[in-house]
Amino acid sequence: MSVKVGIVGVTGYTGGELIRLLLNHPEAEVVAASSRSNVGNPVSAVHRQLFEYMNLVECEIKAENYADCDVVFLALPHGASSGMAKELIAMGKKVIDLGADFRLRDYDTYQQWYGAEHAWPEALPGTVYGLPELYREQIKNQQLIANPGCYPTSIILGLAPLLKKGWVKLDTIVCDSKSGVTGSGKSLTQNTHFPDCNDNMSAYKLAAHRHTPEIEQELSALAGQPLLISFNPHLIPLNRGILSTITMQAARTDLTQEMLDAAYHEFYDKEEFVRVRSKDSLPCTKLVQGSNYCDVAPVWDARTKRIVVVSCIDNLVKGASGQAVQNMNLMMGLDEGMGLRYGVMYP
Repeated sequence: MSVKVGIVGVTGYTGGELIRLLLNHPEAEVVAASSRSNVGNPVSAVHRQLFEYMNLVECEIKAENYADCDVVFLALPHGASSGMAKELIAMGKKVIDLGADFRLRDYDTYQQWYGAEHAWPEALPGTVYGLPELYREQIKNQQLIANPGCYPTSIILGLAPLLKKGWVKLDTIVCDSKSGVTGSGKSLTQNTHFPDCNDNMSAYKLAAHRHTPEIEQELSALAGQPLLISFNPHLIPLNRGILSTITMQAARTDLTQEMLDAAYHEFYDKEEFVRVRSKDSLPCTKLVQGSNYCDVAPVWDARTKRIVVVSCIDNLVKGASGQAVQNMNLMMGLDEGMGLRYGVMYP
């Protein structure tokens, strides 16, 4: 079986990462790619690491140019995917949206946080959220998948076992997350300009980050009731990586470190891409770099009766393109880990 793949918005970091992963996928072939800025030129004109490795010429961003594809990845800014997705689905294609257009099931919430036009709002309630560890069976055989955001992936996977157990006081969750600069995309801003971000660390969009409702939507589903969180994102001078340190008050005071470890192993031991670490070997960005792993470790603070969870991913892989390939494999009936099994880039 050879899956013919298209990528819309290929010139960004996630587009380049998709190319890297798919070129090493034994059952996938990239047959179409497009962007607004590189039409008529080879993909390698922008992704210079592909020089003499991939010479596919970019086409215009039109659904008709993806007629030969089985699966199309949309790596576009928010508000730009919904119309294209609707056209591609009507053509019988499978679509994985790496943007934010289909992550929120409620249209009013989407308007509140994104304020963008949506060409297909009626699709929102039924779109499957593409976090395989939670929605594997729903992802299979779907036509449209909303690929999760990078921060949400780290936080949701970090908290899922605890919320399922009911071990958390839901109004006490604080998520302190730090991201490398690629999480902001390729467009240069004041915060991502080298003199500003190098040798610096800064908080941004406190109490206002657009990933907040996505995180709350999925955590509420796990908890079985609505909840709100405090989400505090930070920019750090790394190329890749997200590390989330999540703190909360325990709903029971008799917890032990052994109980936490057992709960996480029970929840994730059959998951290939989630690795449960220990409080003596905490996750760090270097140990997931370039991989599709999410490393998690729960820690019991007996003194304060609080739980601390450290969760770590590569924002471009498990936080974006790797997870998208994982979803493609499930949608197409392939081995879920195909094209994603390779060593971590270390050091």
